[in-house]
Amino acid sequence: MLPVVESIGQGIDREAKLFFEKHKPPTDLIFDDGAEMESNRHRIAMTVLIRSLEQGFAHRNDFFVGGNMFIYYSVKQVRNQDFRGPDFFAVLGVDGTTSRQGWVVWDENGRYPDVIVELLSPSTAHEDKGKKKDIYEQVFKTPDYFVFDPFEPNSLQGWRLDASLRYQPLVPNERGWLWCETLGFWLGTWEGIVDRETATWARFFDESGNLVLLPEEAAQQQAETAQQQVEAAQKQVETAQQQVETAQQQAEKERQRGDRLAARLRELGDDPNTFNQ
Repeated sequence: MLPVVESIGQGIDREAKLFFEKHKPPTDLIFDDGAEMESNRHRIAMTVLIRSLEQGFAHRNDFFVGGNMFIYYSVKQVRNQDFRGPDFFAVLGVDGTTSRQGWVVWDENGRYPDVIVELLSPSTAHEDKGKKKDIYEQVFKTPDYFVFDPFEPNSLQGWRLDASLRYQPLVPNERGWLWCETLGFWLGTWEGIVDRETATWARFFDESGNLVLLPEEAAQQQAETAQQQVEAAQKQVETAQQQVETAQQQAEKERQRGDRLAARLRELGDDPNTFNQ
């Protein structure tokens, strides 16, 4: 199914590029409206997704990941200012080293996000699962779309475009995780502390079910691994020292035994040196 979606998506990108080349869009764009996220937990949830994907793709530079930033995709949208951007999105196959204030489709060769996650709240859930979902399906043609409320652990939902470019619900696995074909990761929930806040977070997991770590988690894991290696080396040194001490003790016992035997021979009038000839 994926190759069909990707080939159609690439065709859409080419069509969008040609359209924007013909219809020159505005250049005086706004990238900050001063609006804040719903809550501190929403902010943390967004950065968790961004930073973990950056860590998971640390060996790559052909992707861009952003959050709570404007996506400009049409002249009408710019004029009406009726749509800002998703809480999290990722675009693959682009120059990840380029600095961007927002995602401007006509400056990106007609590329739209490949993966989008919206963080629900009571005030946004209706739009995120309604109007925005329609835009992501019908305009963006974003292959994978997910929603999650950071205050509702069982709220994770996801959809994927089928061959007819219509969203079909993703079926969770036995853990309740949803497979993101585009990223090659599971999106699931993980309970723990992030930035001093305990909650159930939306997190990425690799194909084997391992948590995709945040940079600080990866650094801590590396430090723990290094410490374990140091401790293992110390144990090896201690074991070697114990073996040397054991050998020395054994040699000392043999020497003392020899001395006692020699003393006994002398008591019997024998010269112990004659036994060594």
